[in-house]
Amino acid sequence: MSRNPLASKIAAPYARALFDYSNEQNLMHQVTADCQNLEVFLYKSSELKEYLSNPIASHDAKCEVLKKVLRAKVNPATIRFLMVLVKRDRINLLTSIVDSYLNIIYQTAAVKSIQVVSAYPFKNSQTRSLNQKLRKLTKAREIRLAVTVDPSLIGGFLIKTESKIIDFTIKNQLQKLAKHLDTVLEI
Repeated sequence: MSRNPLASKIAAPYARALFDYSNEQNLMHQVTADCQNLEVFLYKSSELKEYLSNPIASHDAKCEVLKKVLRAKVNPATIRFLMVLVKRDRINLLTSIVDSYLNIIYQTAAVKSIQVVSAYPFKNSQTRSLNQKLRKLTKAREIRLAVTVDPSLIGGFLIKTESKIIDFTIKNQLQKLAKHLDTVLEI
């Protein structure tokens, strides 16, 4: 999710236009797969993001770089969309546009994105079980889990959705116990 509210506001109409176009052209699955791959690619390639955001680099140079790097990996419609972003000086917002587009897709498809922070890595069976339980709780058709490991939690896990945080960590329980003891022992 984009952290810059202005970038998100500017990105939203571009994401909606891509959604509408891909829907009209029956390219939704291909464009969505491209955006999911772009999300990962941009996360891993900070040099490309910096280059695309560089105001000194020409439009033609940016177009050539994008074509060379992505032509074999993404749908021609996605490449055309990227060229439009370059021409309109919006390619620097690509991460926000991709995030916004994927959010539209997930809302439309009843897919919920949920972050899970765990003290230890989950086993596959634990991930499947958590996914099933979250799907029932949220009434979503599909759950997209983003699991990260934070050993400072000592044990347990933390679930973050758009509107709730559910904390099952030992660290949280110890903090609650410490606060309770502080109030009890201040007699």
